Amino acid sequence: MSAIDHLVHANARFAETFPGPRPLRPKLRLTVITCMDSRLDLFGALGLDIGDAHLIRNAGGIPTDDVLRSLALSQRALGTREVVIIHHTQCGMDGFDDDAFRAELEAESGEAPPWRVAGFTDLYEDTRRSVETVRNCAWIPHREDVRGFVFDVATATITEVT
Repeated sequence: MSAIDHLVHANARFAETFPGPRPLRPKLRLTVITCMDSRLDLFGALGLDIGDAHLIRNAGGIPTDDVLRSLALSQRALGTREVVIIHHTQCGMDGFDDDAFRAELEAESGEAPPWRVAGFTDLYEDTRRSVETVRNCAWIPHREDVRGFVFDVATATITEVT
């Protein structure tokens, strides 16, 4: 059975006990920006339920233009007010070489990607920088409560970065 077939079967089981639709606006008025890493169980680690928060995930949990677009919509159209940025230990973006990656993609496809894949070398400094990026984004109306954390993939604990 393929991974996609597994998802289809799991969804059928889930739908049998699905309690029904939730409100469109997140209950906690919260947005979590984090990495796409499959080791991050945000619902379990943060005590979230379906419908509690918007979850925006990408490589590294970095607030790229697309993430800021989603966050602006989250706040302006759907009522969120607080933002949590969670980076994590053992991230694949730690030490990532964007120039080499872009060169590889261009060499294989004949086309340079229009986007960059910013890596980092200091997890805590990158978390601080990500918080500042959101706090300084003029499109985001609620920037006063933006906090950053590092999730330890070995212990599942989060530590606030100040």
